[in-house]
Amino acid sequence: MSSLSRELVFLILQFLDEEKFKESVHKLEQESGFFFNIKYFEEKALAGEWDEVEKYLSGFTKVDDNRYSMKIFFEIRKQKYLEALDRNDRAKAVEILAKDLKVFATFNEELYKEITQLLTLENFRENEQLSKYGDTKSARTIMYTELKKLIEANPLFREKLAFPSFKASRLRTLINQSLNWQHQLCKNPRPNPDIKTLFLDHSCSAANGARELTPVNLPVAAVARPSNFVPLGVHGGPFQPSAAPPPNANALAGWMANPNPSSSVPSGVVAASPFPMQPNQGVNVLKHPRAPSNSLGLMDYQHADHEQLMKRLRSAETANEVTYPAHTQHPAASLDDLPRNVVSTMRQGSVVISIDFHPLHHTLLAVGCSNGEVTLWEVGSREKIVTEPFKIWNMAACSVIFQGTIVKEPSISVTRVAWSPDGNLIGVSFTKHLIHVYAYQGSDLRQHLEIDAHVGCVNDLAFAHPNKQICVVTCGDDKLIKVWELSGKKLYTFEGHEAPVYSICPHQKENIQFIFSTALDGKIKAWLYDNVGSRVDYDAPGQWCTTMLYSADGSRLFSCGTSKDGDSFLVEWNESEGALKRTYLGFRKKSAGVVQFDTTRNRFLAVGEDNQVKFWDMDNTNLLTTVEAGGGLPNLPRLRFNKEGNLLAVTTADNGFKILANTDGLRTLRAYEARSFEASKASIDMKVSSSAMASGISPAIGKIEHMDTGSPARPTPIPNGIEAMSRTMEKPRNMDSVDKSKPLELTEIVDPTQCRQVTMPDSKDSVSKVARLLYTNSGVGVLALGANGVQRLWKWSRNEQNPTGKATASVTPQHWQPNSGLLMANDVPENPEAAVPCIALSKNDSYVMSACGGKVSLFNMMTFKVMTTFMPPPPASTFLAFHPQDNNIIAIGMEDSSIHIYNVRVDEVKTKLKGHQKHITGLAFSTALNILVSSGADAQLFFWTADSWEKKKSSAIQLPPGKAPVGDTRVQFHNDQIHMLVSHETQLAIYDTSKMECIHKWVPQEALSSPITSASYSCNSYLVYASFADGNIGVFDAESLRLRCRIAPSAYMPQPTPNSAPIIPQVITAHPQEPNQFAVGLSDGSVKVIEPSETSRRWGVGVAVAADKAGTENGRPSSSSAANNSSSDQIQR
Repeated sequence: MSSLSRELVFLILQFLDEEKFKESVHKLEQESGFFFNIKYFEEKALAGEWDEVEKYLSGFTKVDDNRYSMKIFFEIRKQKYLEALDRNDRAKAVEILAKDLKVFATFNEELYKEITQLLTLENFRENEQLSKYGDTKSARTIMYTELKKLIEANPLFREKLAFPSFKASRLRTLINQSLNWQHQLCKNPRPNPDIKTLFLDHSCSAANGARELTPVNLPVAAVARPSNFVPLGVHGGPFQPSAAPPPNANALAGWMANPNPSSSVPSGVVAASPFPMQPNQGVNVLKHPRAPSNSLGLMDYQHADHEQLMKRLRSAETANEVTYPAHTQHPAASLDDLPRNVVSTMRQGSVVISIDFHPLHHTLLAVGCSNGEVTLWEVGSREKIVTEPFKIWNMAACSVIFQGTIVKEPSISVTRVAWSPDGNLIGVSFTKHLIHVYAYQGSDLRQHLEIDAHVGCVNDLAFAHPNKQICVVTCGDDKLIKVWELSGKKLYTFEGHEAPVYSICPHQKENIQFIFSTALDGKIKAWLYDNVGSRVDYDAPGQWCTTMLYSADGSRLFSCGTSKDGDSFLVEWNESEGALKRTYLGFRKKSAGVVQFDTTRNRFLAVGEDNQVKFWDMDNTNLLTTVEAGGGLPNLPRLRFNKEGNLLAVTTADNGFKILANTDGLRTLRAYEARSFEASKASIDMKVSSSAMASGISPAIGKIEHMDTGSPARPTPIPNGIEAMSRTMEKPRNMDSVDKSKPLELTEIVDPTQCRQVTMPDSKDSVSKVARLLYTNSGVGVLALGANGVQRLWKWSRNEQNPTGKATASVTPQHWQPNSGLLMANDVPENPEAAVPCIALSKNDSYVMSACGGKVSLFNMMTFKVMTTFMPPPPASTFLAFHPQDNNIIAIGMEDSSIHIYNVRVDEVKTKLKGHQKHITGLAFSTALNILVSSGADAQLFFWTADSWEKKKSSAIQLPPGKAPVGDTRVQFHNDQIHMLVSHETQLAIYDTSKMECIHKWVPQEALSSPITSASYSCNSYLVYASFADGNIGVFDAESLRLRCRIAPSAYMPQPTPNSAPIIPQVITAHPQEPNQFAVGLSDGSVKVIEPSETSRRWGVGVAVAADKAGTENGRPSSSSAANNSSSDQIQR
C-alpha cells in the first residue's frame, strides 16, 4: 500500500473514532495493520477475551514470524490454559493444550511436556515455577506487562505503536478544502453555496437555480496544473485500493513496492489551476517519482526472477531472526565512547579531499588530495607509508575526449578514495574521467587497474560483491552509474538520472544486492544488478548534494546533504515506507559547501560543520556534543571513523588532518607504538603479504566513449604547482640482503609478577575440564564450555577501575547468571568422556549454539533459556560455524566425518559434504575467497566452495615420520581472509589458501617441546598464541612463526602438590579487540585472562642477537631463541 493510502487509513481511523464507530475502528486497525492500539489490546487482555486478543494480533503478526511473536502468543495461550486449570475445567484445558499450545512443541518439546504434566496436578501451583501464581486478575496484569515489553521489542510493531499527530477532524478539513477548490472553478460562484452531496464534484447552478449539480468536466487545456502536482489516482493513491506489503517486508522491498506514477497526465484529468503556484510548491506527500507510463512499480515488471526476488526481499528480516535481533534502543550514550581527544596532527601538504581507514588494520589511513596524490598514513607512528602522485598509466588507452581535456587543463583532483572490504585494494576516483585501482602490498601500492570510466568528473566510487565477485561501482557527471569487473570489463550501466550522479551506496540485504544513488537534482534511486531500471525514485531533503550510508550492521539507513541555499540535513530513513523516520537537529548556519558525515558502532553519527565535529546518538534527534579538536578545522571538515569507531580522522584548514581517539583508540595506538618499537630494533624489514587476488590479475586498462559537461559537485581542483612527494618509505630490501640467520631474542616470563592475570571467579571445577573457550564479540565477556556440557559466562562491568567495560586482567569479572538461576547445560550422552564439545557464538552475542555429544542447542545469552534444539545424534555434532553472510546457515562437522550445511530457519540440511575419514575438528569460512576449509582428526584439510559446496582440493598436513594421523586439527583465518593458521599437536602452520599450500611451519622443540593443545591468532593477526601440554604458552609472530615470548606455567598456574594431577592448558583464545590479551582454559576447570605487565604492555621485545654459530641442524635452527623452522623464508612483518 502506498504512503498516501496509509495516511488515508489514519484519517479514516480518526474519523471513525470521532464518530464513535468503535468496532469499526478496531476492525480497520487490525485489517490494515498500520496502527496497533495498545490500550484496546490491554482492555481485551485484562478482560480475558482471548479470541478477540488473538484475532486483533493476527492483523500484525503470526505465531512463527519471529521469536518475539512466538513468545507473545505463547504467553497468551499459557494464561488461557492456566485459567482453565484454575477453574478446574479439565476438558477446556485439554482442548487448549491440543489446539493452541501444540504448535510450540516443535520449538521446545521439554517445555510442552512440562505444561502437559500440569494436568496431573490437583493444583498447578504445586509446580515450583508456578508457585507464586496468584488470582486471575493479578496473573493477567503480570502477563500484560510482559506482553507489552515483547510488543515494544518486536520489529514487526516498529512505527505502529504511536498514532500520527495531526489536527482533529482532519478528513473533514481536507474535504472542505477540496470543496472550496471546486467552488473556485465554478463559472458562476455563489456567495453561500449549498453542498448537497460528496458523490459528485460541486458546481454552482445557474442564477435561476434551474440546473442540477453536475460534475465538473473541463477540457484538459482549460486550467493548467503544476507538473509536479500528480493526480492521486496516478499513484494508486488514497482512493484506489492496493495490496499492503507483509508486515515484515524487507526494507528495500518496501521502497520498491511504492508505485512509480507516470509523468504523463491522463486525458480525462484536470491539468491546471486558476491560481498561481510555483513549480516546487504543493503538498510534499504528493511529490512522487516519475517513471515510464506503463510502470506501476516493481510488481508490474516482467522480470524472469520477479516472484523469487520479492519473496527473498520480503523474508529477509525474518531470515535474520536467528542471530540478529531487531534494532533496540541503546542505553544513554556515553561521551567516553566518542573519539574526542586529539592525539596527533599530520601535515599532508595538499588539500585533503577524501579519507578512508583500512577495514582490518585500524590505524592505516588512505588519503586523497586535490593535486591527485594518494597517500597511505600509519597514524600509529604518524608516518607516511607510501605516496602515489597522480599520473596517467596508459594514455593510449584513454578516450580522445580525455586526452584533449587533460592536455588543455592538466590539473586533476581526487574525488574519493575507498578500500575494498577485504583491504587488499584501494579505489581512487578523479575529477576527470579516470579511476585507479591499486593493489595494497603492505609498504607499497601496485598499479592494478585504470579505467576511463565517465565523461567529466567521476563523483564517487565504491566496492560491491554482485554475484559473489568483487566489483567497482562508479558514478559521474554523465548521469550514469557503472559496475566494473577487476579486469576492467564493464558489467552494467544504469541510466535514468536526469542530473549528474553525486554519490552511490552499494548494499546487501540477505542475498539481494542493490545500489542507492543520489543526483544533483535531489533524486534518490535504487538499482538491482539487472537492466530493468530504477526501482525507487524519491526526493532527498535539500534536493541537491546528498550522501547515503548504512549503519555498520546494515539495519539502519541515513543520509546527509546540503541544499543549494546552504541548508544542511541529516536524516534517518524508514526503509519500509521510503519516508523520513527522523531528522536530526543542530545545524547552526547556512553552509557554503556540502557537509560530510559518517556513522560508527551502530550508535553514533558525526558531521563536519561550522569548524567543528558534531555528534548525534542515532536514537536521539538532538545534538549530543560538539568537538573543535583544538581548533584549526575548516568550515566543513571531512571526517571518517575507523571500523572499530575508536579513532576519527578529520581534515584541517592547513592541508592536513587530525586523529581523535577515545580510550580504546589510545590503546590501539599504544599497541602499534609497541610493535613499531620492536620493528625498529629488528634487523629485518617489514613486509605485508600481498593478496592472491591482487597478484593473480594483471593490470588492465579500459575506456569509454561518451561526452558530457562539467559538474558543480566536483571539488575545486588545485593546479599541480607543487612537486608531488615521492615515496617516503624505502622499499623492502632484496630478500638476499636480509640476514635471516639472526633470530629474535626470546623473552621468558616465569614469575606471576612479570605479567597481569586474573582467574575467573567460581571457575574451578575439577570434575569438568574447559573444552572450548570464547570471548564475546563485544570483548566484555568470556564464555567457557566444559566437558560436561555446561557453559559458564563471565562479564566485566564499566566502572572507575575499568572505564571501557572490556575484558581486562586488571579487574576481576562477575560470574554472570540470570535471576532464574538457569544453567546453559547441553544434552550429554551416558558416556560424556567420548563426546566432543563444540560451540559457536552469534555476531551480536545474543545467542550461543553448542553441543556436547547430544542435540545442538541454541541458548539465549541473556536468559540462558534454550530457544530451540536440532540435529539429534547419531551422528553427534563435533564442530559448529556460522556462515559469515547468512546467519541462518550453519556448517556442522559431524562425528561420522561428514559436514552438514544446515538451515536453521527451515530446519533442513541443505547438503552433506563428505571426504574426511574421521570426525570433523575444525571449520572456517573465507569471505574473500568464498570457500569453507574443514579439518579432521584424520589430519586432512579440505577446501570447499561456499556456494555450490563442491570440493576444490584436499591436503594432508605434514606429520613427523612415524606419527599416526590422529589428534585434533584446527583452522582459523587471518584477518586478510587469505592466510590461515593450522594447528595440530605436532605443529603450527601458515597456509596461503588462495594457493592451498603451506608456506610456514613450526614444530615443538627445545623449550617448547611438548604437544600443542591449542592455538589462536591475535585479534589483529600479528601474533599467534599457542598452549602446550606441559603448561607452557608461546607467543609467535604470525607471519614468520618466530617465537617472541615463552610464558612458563609457573607464571600463571598454582604450585602443584605432590599427589595432584598435572594441570594442562586445554584451550586458548584471543581478545577480539586487544591484541596482547588472551584467555586460557585449564584441565582443572579454571579460566584465566592474561596480559603483559603494565610496564611492557606487549609480549616480548624483538632485539636482534647473534645467531647460534651452530647454525641449523637437520633443517631446524638449533637456537631456542629462534624456535623457528619455516618451510619457506619470508621477510618478517
